[in-house]
Amino acid sequence: MPKLIFVNLPVADLPKSIAFYEALGAVKNEQFTDHTAACMVFSETIHAMLLTHEKFRQFTPKAIADAKSTSEVLICLSADSRDEVDTTLAKATAAGGKADPGPQQDYGFMYGRSFEDPDGHIWEVMWMDLAAAQQAMSGETVA
Repeated sequence: MPKLIFVNLPVADLPKSIAFYEALGAVKNEQFTDHTAACMVFSETIHAMLLTHEKFRQFTPKAIADAKSTSEVLICLSADSRDEVDTTLAKATAAGGKADPGPQQDYGFMYGRSFEDPDGHIWEVMWMDLAAAQQAMSGETVA
């Protein structure tokens, strides 16, 4: 069985956050969703757990970071193409997210952009041509 990742994110407005991630293409897993939390599935191995602040506090004694003013984590999702990167950013923006809070990255063999969700959590979306990246790292000329 492959390892799974569950990213736990505190959210101020659970229904709004669910709608945002559904607009990006994540699917809500009803089995792990109630009025305090929602499990949003990006793939068989990637899940985002959206937790109300009250629920999130049950798992940590630390203060919840205000992601709109403090960086607590950068989450990166892979994309199959440059177009998918741009399409994902367009979906995020249309759903109320903020596009490109950080600089765009374009190295030819690697292309990435980022967005903020309604709570300020930053997600990067990155495409990479692995063969060209390996050539670039080995010092070979990339065609």
